[in-house]
Amino acid sequence: MKNFEVLGKQDTRSGFGAGLLELGHTNDQVVALCADLTGSLKMNAFEDAYPDRFFQIGIAEANMMGIAAGLTIGGKIPFTGTFANFSTGRVYDQIRQSIAYSNKNVKICASHAGLTLGEDGATHQILEDIGLMKMLPGMTVINPCDYNQTKAATLAIADHLGPVYLRFGRPKVATFIPENQEFIIGKALLLNEGTDVSIFATGHMVWKAIEAGHVLASKGISAEIINIHTIKPLDEEAVLASVAKTKCVVTAEEHQLAGGLGESIAQLLARKTPAPIEFVAVNDSFGESGTPDQLMTKYGLDAINIIEAAEKVVARVDNQFV
Repeated sequence: MKNFEVLGKQDTRSGFGAGLLELGHTNDQVVALCADLTGSLKMNAFEDAYPDRFFQIGIAEANMMGIAAGLTIGGKIPFTGTFANFSTGRVYDQIRQSIAYSNKNVKICASHAGLTLGEDGATHQILEDIGLMKMLPGMTVINPCDYNQTKAATLAIADHLGPVYLRFGRPKVATFIPENQEFIIGKALLLNEGTDVSIFATGHMVWKAIEAGHVLASKGISAEIINIHTIKPLDEEAVLASVAKTKCVVTAEEHQLAGGLGESIAQLLARKTPAPIEFVAVNDSFGESGTPDQLMTKYGLDAINIIEAAEKVVARVDNQFV
């Protein structure tokens, strides 16, 4: 199992803020809109540097989406910023009708996604957002794993023509993706080659998959670990190539089991090459208040859950040949 150099711990939302500021320097068509959460979204530096290209909309998220859609007509590239719950659930009609339906070039940037929002509780946590966004025709859905990858994704989506949902988080997590690694939308990132099980992880669960891989290696199980940072469009070629080798799959995500990454991969396998699969995700439940670590443990989103899932699918493959 490959060892990864940890470059410190940073929150992914800060990667978004750094990427947005860099875009301000390099692309004068980029504008930013925020719904009264500038500090939480780390958009302060962009606002300070480019006040004429920053729009504070206030607690009016639906209005923010409509304004963003309108700005694209004049050739601007709007980046909207608020919590994931308010970026999707609160404004789904506006996104569907004003952005997705007419394929507007809006970048919907959503922080504080999943359980790791923590103490703010179930009303602010959202575990359905990936499903909501990936079902919209033409919507690209991206969920990077650390600070560096979030910054790179922020830069990449500015060059992508069409609506994008970019999801990131609040807590500080391990930074291990190299600073200057190219981010290619729709191209999965192979982190560790393996032969016994394919682990497809996204967002905060990627590092937990790496931790699980080391334990599995000590048990004689060779895990292939793939970072699915782009959930839609899914890198079907990478998924199928890995499963052709390992014959079994684990998916890991900080999202509901229904509608997430695991569902997309299961659908692909059902169409192309059925294989045993286990899902590490929240199973039909809202969250609650607690620290991020407490919640991830309670809802089964830890390395141990990935290890147990991997052992289960490997056993299923072995039993097929008994």
